[in-house]
Amino acid sequence: MSIFVKWQTKSGGSNETELLGEKLGQILKGGEVIELVSDLGGGKTTFVRGLAKGIGSLDNVASPSFTIRREYYTNDLTLYHFDFYRLKEPGDISHDLKEVLHKPDAVIAVEWGDIVKGVMPHRRLTIRIKSTGTNTREFIFKAPETLSYLLKGLK
Repeated sequence: MSIFVKWQTKSGGSNETELLGEKLGQILKGGEVIELVSDLGGGKTTFVRGLAKGIGSLDNVASPSFTIRREYYTNDLTLYHFDFYRLKEPGDISHDLKEVLHKPDAVIAVEWGDIVKGVMPHRRLTIRIKSTGTNTREFIFKAPETLSYLLKGLK
């Protein structure tokens, strides 16, 4: 039986969303998979921009909606940002995801992960982002106990 831990918080705008991502990024060690779930315009890429800053990347973060995958580098970690929104079937790109899942220095952020649910590991942090107003969001974090250090660091 798997035990999951949950935590939730709110964001008052894109700056707070980015800061929340940055705070999580500072806790990441490598080997983590983060699934971001929300509607279009929900703040997923803004959150990933914060993740990149938090791990120390100076790269410019942009949505990978058209490229499907982007990478952001630091001396120690690589953030792989996947966005499967435009795909109807995973095809070969699921192999790209499988390839990086086992890299110990990889942090993987996945948007629209339902398309590759057969590839997504059970051991992942899922973040549901719900719009609560024009700029406000509610974040619901769910992680297996093995990733509980991520949520403890955010509180």
